[in-house]
Amino acid sequence: MAGVRLSAPAGRWLVFTTVLGSAMALLDSTVVNVALPRIGLDLGADLPVLQWTVNAYMLTLAGLILLGGALGDRFGRRRVFVIGVIWFALASLACGLAPNAGVLIAARALQGIGGALLTPGSLALIQSVIHPDDRARAIGLWSGFGGVGAAIGPFLGGWLVDGPGWRWVFWLNVPLAAVCVPVALRHVPETSDPEAHGRFDVVGAALGAAALGLVTYALIAAPQKGASPAVVVPAVAGLALGVAFVAVEKRRSEPMLPLSIFASRQFSAVNAVTLCVYAAFGGFFFLSVINLQVVVGYSALAAGTALLPTTTLMLLLSARSGELGKRIGPRIPLTVGPLLCAAGMLLMTRAGVGAVYWRDILPGLVVLGAGMVVLVAPLTATVLASVDVGRAGLASGVNNAAARAAGLVAVAALPLLAGMGPEAYRSADAFAHTFRRAMPICAGVLVLGAVVAWRTVRSDALERAGTEAGGEGEGAEAGAVPEGAATEGAVPEGAEGVAPVERAGGAESAGAESAGAEGAAEGAGAEGAGGAAPSERVKRAKGAKAKGAKAKGAKAKGAKAKGAEGAARPPCRPECVYHCGVSAPPLDPGDRRPGA
Repeated sequence: MAGVRLSAPAGRWLVFTTVLGSAMALLDSTVVNVALPRIGLDLGADLPVLQWTVNAYMLTLAGLILLGGALGDRFGRRRVFVIGVIWFALASLACGLAPNAGVLIAARALQGIGGALLTPGSLALIQSVIHPDDRARAIGLWSGFGGVGAAIGPFLGGWLVDGPGWRWVFWLNVPLAAVCVPVALRHVPETSDPEAHGRFDVVGAALGAAALGLVTYALIAAPQKGASPAVVVPAVAGLALGVAFVAVEKRRSEPMLPLSIFASRQFSAVNAVTLCVYAAFGGFFFLSVINLQVVVGYSALAAGTALLPTTTLMLLLSARSGELGKRIGPRIPLTVGPLLCAAGMLLMTRAGVGAVYWRDILPGLVVLGAGMVVLVAPLTATVLASVDVGRAGLASGVNNAAARAAGLVAVAALPLLAGMGPEAYRSADAFAHTFRRAMPICAGVLVLGAVVAWRTVRSDALERAGTEAGGEGEGAEAGAVPEGAATEGAVPEGAEGVAPVERAGGAESAGAESAGAEGAAEGAGAEGAGGAAPSERVKRAKGAKAKGAKAKGAKAKGAKAKGAEGAARPPCRPECVYHCGVSAPPLDPGDRRPGA
C-alpha cells in the first residue's frame, strides 16, 4: 500500500490520535505558567521553586527530544509515542499529587522525559503512515488544532486554577491519555526505520542535559548565594560538560547532534536568531503572567485571558506572514519581527499597580503579537530551508531544542539580571520594580537577534535551500535526483505495510502545497509538489536522466521522468507548513536517526 488516505477512517483516527497526544504537551506548556503564583502560595515556595517548576520540564525535554526521535525510528514510532503518552500522564498525576515543592519539581522533570518521547512521534506517525498526497492536509489539520490548543491554554489554565485548583492543571492530562492510548493501539499502524542501527548517543544526551542543568542551577541559586562555591562550582562544571558534549558529538560516528549540520552558515545564523528570540519569549511569558496576578491584581483566569491577543493574532495572520516571507525573503521579517516584539515588551512596562487593560496592557500585547506574526513563520521556514532536504527533520529538531534551551536559560537568568529576590513575587511593589527592569533586558536580546538577522540572513535563503548543507550536495538543486541515486528509506513498490517507511525527516514540511494545508499551515510558505514527499518524488522521477551535468556531479538539469505519470513535480522547498499558528518552532525532532 502507498499509505493511508486521510479520507479513510484509519487516516482520521491517526490525525485525532496525534492531535490528542500533542495537545497534552502543548497545553501543559501554556497552562502551568498561569498557575505559578497559586502553586507558590499553596506550597509556601519562593521564586526559585517557581523557576524550577518551569525549568525542570524544559531541561529534560530539551536534553532528550532528539534522542526520543531516534528511539521512535528504531523501536517503532507508535510504540514510543504510546509509551511517551503514558509516561507523561503518570508524571502529570504525580505533579498533581505533589505534597511539596521537591516532589513537584521531580515530577516535572519526569514529565519532560515523557514529552521528549511523545512529541517527536506525532508528526513522525503522520509522515510515515499518511499517503503523500494527503500529508500536507493532515499536517495542516494537526497544526490548526494545535493552534487552537495554544489559544485556549492560558484561558483553560486560569479557569482550572480559580475553580477546582491548580492541581487540575496537571490532572487534565490523565483523561486525555486515557482516550489517546487505546485509540493509538487500535487504529494506528506501527512504523519504523529499517535502516536505523548503531548505538544510541546516550552519553551525548546525558552530557547535554547535565551541562544545561548545572548552568541553570547556578543561575537560579546566584541571587541567594552570590559568588559562593555553591554557585561557582556548578557553573564551571556545567561549562566544562558543555565543552565535553561538543567533543563527544564531534568524535561519535552517529551523534545525537551531528555538528556537520552547522556547516551551513545560514542554519547557524538562523539558530542564533532563534536563541535570542526564544530567550526573550521565555523570560517574558514567565514573568508577565506572574506580574498580571501579583502586581495588577488579576485572577488566574483574567491573567490567562489577558494574554489571548498574542495567540489570536498568530492564529489569524501567521498564514499570510508565511506567504509574505516567501515573496520578499526572510531577512526583512526576521529583522522587523524581533524589533516589533521588543517594542511590545517595552510597552508592557506600563503594566504596573492600577494598570488599565485597554490603555496599559493591551497595546503592548498587540504589538508583541504583531511581531510574533511577522517573525515565527519565516523563522521556521528558513531553518528548514537552510539545510539539505534530507536533513530537514534533524534541522527542525535541533532548532526546537535550541529554542527550549534558550527559554530554559532565560527563566533562570532573567530574575538574577533584574535583581529579583526569592520573595519578590510576594510583594506587588517589589515585583513591579524588577519587572520594569526585566522587560528592557528582554527587548535588548530581541534587538540583538534583529541585528544578527539583518547581517547574516540572506533574502534569498528560501530560494537557495540546501546549497550550504554541510557541503552535501553542494550546488545541487533541491529535489533533483541523479540517475541511479538510491531512494533513502523508501519501501520498494509492492512491499507490504501500511506506508512507505521513510528516513527523510523533512517530508512533513517539504513539498506541501499551500492550498492543501488548512488552518495555520495554509500560508507557511510552502512551495512545490502538492504534498509529495521526497521518496514519492523519487518514485515519480525513477529513471530520470541528468542532462548537462557539470563536473561536480551535484547539479542535474532538465531531468525527465520515464515511467511516471506526467512530468516530474517541481523541487520541494522544506518550509514549515504545520506549526506557524503556534509561538514556538515545530516540536518534531525528525524522522531520521541521528547522524544519518
